[in-house]
Amino acid sequence: MSLRKRVKAKCNSQLPTLHPHAAGIDLGATEIQVAVPCDADPDPVRTFATFTDDLLALRDWLKACGVKTVAMESTSVYWIPLFQMLEAAGLEVYLVNARHCKNLPGRKTDISDCQWLQYLHSVGLLRASFRPPEHICAVRSLLRHRANLTRYAGSHVQHLQKALTQMNLQLHHVISDLTGVTGLAILEAILAGERDPLKLAALKDHRIKASDATIARSLRGDWRTEHLFVLQQALDTWKHYQHLIAQCDQQIEQDLARLESQPAAHPLPPPATTHRQPQRNEPRFDARAELHRLCGVDLTQVPGLQINTTLVLFTELGPDFVTRFPTAKCFASWLGLCPDNRITGGRIISVKTRAVKSRTAMALRLAAQSLWRSKDYLGECFRRWKARLGTPKAITAMAHKLARILWHLLKYHQPYDPSVWAKAEAKLKQKKIKRLQQNAAALGFKLLTAS
Repeated sequence: MSLRKRVKAKCNSQLPTLHPHAAGIDLGATEIQVAVPCDADPDPVRTFATFTDDLLALRDWLKACGVKTVAMESTSVYWIPLFQMLEAAGLEVYLVNARHCKNLPGRKTDISDCQWLQYLHSVGLLRASFRPPEHICAVRSLLRHRANLTRYAGSHVQHLQKALTQMNLQLHHVISDLTGVTGLAILEAILAGERDPLKLAALKDHRIKASDATIARSLRGDWRTEHLFVLQQALDTWKHYQHLIAQCDQQIEQDLARLESQPAAHPLPPPATTHRQPQRNEPRFDARAELHRLCGVDLTQVPGLQINTTLVLFTELGPDFVTRFPTAKCFASWLGLCPDNRITGGRIISVKTRAVKSRTAMALRLAAQSLWRSKDYLGECFRRWKARLGTPKAITAMAHKLARILWHLLKYHQPYDPSVWAKAEAKLKQKKIKRLQQNAAALGFKLLTAS
């Protein structure tokens, strides 16, 4: 019997080309690798520097090659100048997630990366990352800068506390806010030369709960010159950052005023919580009214969403982000706030949420965490989930619910209506009563409801 060698034929089929005029760009700090289709130029892969003249030459070369769409990874902030330049030139720019375009195992170079990006984009395997319109991105940059200034100012408050501790002045342990009315008045008097604890304690505001005697005891210490110098420097730096934050607020207010208003079905309702003055780190302008004008609804009516949170959500998403996410489920999935089911062999092997770095998701998580003392239905849900699931999972679940509420409010331009939870609250109340009756019966008692 003759033996015949069976040879497996190679399949040369390729994916259909959906974007024949596509280019791929691999970004770096000093060099940029660009790949265009092989039939567009005899030298389809070129290297450019990151100077402005080189970026202009890159743009002109892409237009000469007939490129209409470009894919690039979102590498640090290196992509921003080239992205803006290519977008202004009329090219369709895809900013893609690096996780979505991983190369095959093997030798990795910048040239192979840009060629791989060009191939994936030409066959339609890449999706552009969500990015709000340019006028929203301008305000977003300012708000992110403001958040950095706030964080830097907070570090100098710690320097104030350290200098006081080194002098054994325990003022920051007696009053809650060292940069409040009382704290600043006492610090200014100390740096002006006042050392009498009783005179310093007399500067306290009427809202301070600590007595004059307690404050005076906390202000007896060692007045060393080097520590006073550090205290002066830290206070001056903190005040400088407060001045920069005020300037940033003015610029944000001006940029928001230029944005187009959204039709509002209902007028601005009264605030959900009343404060005599803006909360700490809030913008020093009527941001709530501006956001209502730009969004068409008052997002601060949702429990947990404060002014700073709604500003972050608006600048990170824009008012019309719902057009990019057809359903609330898609929006929650993009934020990484829903289970990411991993199925193999018909079995679910993992339901962990995806690791997503999103400022929007972070803002929603912070809003969810602030509900642990809320007296409404969402606060009750969060406390139940926290007891049953643990704090991390409860925060994720509540952030998911807040994301769905946010999507519905901006999709249908309807104000937040807490009465939609009435049926769920009644059901929860019945469950509590039933549980109490069962516990009472187990102990031999009978629970009577009030008439």
